Amino acid sequence: MLPRVRINYANGTLGQVAAMADGCLGMMALGAKEVTGDDKFKLGKAYTLRKLADLEALGVTSENNPNLYRNVKEFYAEAGDGTELWLTGYAESETFANAFDKDNAAGAVALLKASNGKIRGLVAFKTPAEAYELTTTEGLDADVFAALPKAQQLGDWATDTLRAPIFSLVEGYGYAGDPAALKDLTETEYNRAGVVLGDTAASSKNAAMGVVAGRIAASAVQRKISRVRDGALQPLTFYVGAEPAELADLETINDKGYITFRTFVGKAGYFITDDNLATTPEDDYRALTNRRVIDKAYRIAYAQLVEWLNDEVPVSKSGTLVPAWCSTVEADVEQAIETQMTAQGNLGNDPSDSSDTGVECKIDYDQNILATSQVKIGLRVKPNGYAKYIDVELGFKTA
Repeated sequence: MLPRVRINYANGTLGQVAAMADGCLGMMALGAKEVTGDDKFKLGKAYTLRKLADLEALGVTSENNPNLYRNVKEFYAEAGDGTELWLTGYAESETFANAFDKDNAAGAVALLKASNGKIRGLVAFKTPAEAYELTTTEGLDADVFAALPKAQQLGDWATDTLRAPIFSLVEGYGYAGDPAALKDLTETEYNRAGVVLGDTAASSKNAAMGVVAGRIAASAVQRKISRVRDGALQPLTFYVGAEPAELADLETINDKGYITFRTFVGKAGYFITDDNLATTPEDDYRALTNRRVIDKAYRIAYAQLVEWLNDEVPVSKSGTLVPAWCSTVEADVEQAIETQMTAQGNLGNDPSDSSDTGVECKIDYDQNILATSQVKIGLRVKPNGYAKYIDVELGFKTA
């Protein structure tokens, strides 16, 4: 071998991490229709899309699958091309409740597994057969409310089993336009599920799920999908029942915990009212923003702590934890969350205070690990505040 100088590139010293797929969603299209051809759209199969053209390549058009096509089209109008979207179609006979059932291996569980836990949230809509008999309960198709506990259980299952927590949004199918008849979702306890009302066509039984999903995918986890500064939604018209959104009783709909659409005097276009989930006002995770923030923290903490699983742990003379080891683990978790969340604006830290990272991990030294083999850890992250109500006292200035 000839004499030479070889220089190798060192890697890994910067401590960079791959960006988390915070906006990766799964779309469940109930009542979709298969397309003829081996490489075309089939029911029950998980597809990954990056743009509307990917759906068109599967043979799906506005003619053979109008509801599916328009929801994906509206998703990418909001989220932009390149956004990862997982999609599965289901038969006309499928129900929301069955599709979200964690014990249904062919339902949402299959989609979550296919994504290997990458999906952060699910959105579901339906196109029933013409003969579908709509059973209205408390203002909506009874299937919507039957799906909420299933979606909650699915989210808990995904958290406990896949270590990949999710939220789910269900289409408020069959809304006839009477907000007084609607079930009050603030009296339920489903902080991993929500319901969307309102569509781009008058008197539609469906909801604009693609629009809402697209705005979620385009927004950082701490950002409300109702944030006005992000601009109006792409569709030029929204209806809630038969009425244009601006004429509907949005106050009642919002106060009952639904997600819908609104306008602002002096501003063009439509916006999302709020990011309500179907749970009580006292629930820390009533807002989708808090749900997404805490779920991201969960994923990061799990990824760090699983590395310590079954590792040797130094112990003191009394069999308790050694402070230095505790500090190392605490710093490991805090640094990961600070890098992947605080630095991204996901947490509500004070930028003027260098000691405020928005995350605190604490391990009590006084744990007898020799007796229990268990380490209990306290982890807290600080959310952002939101200017939901702005009150101004206006008057004349005098000399």
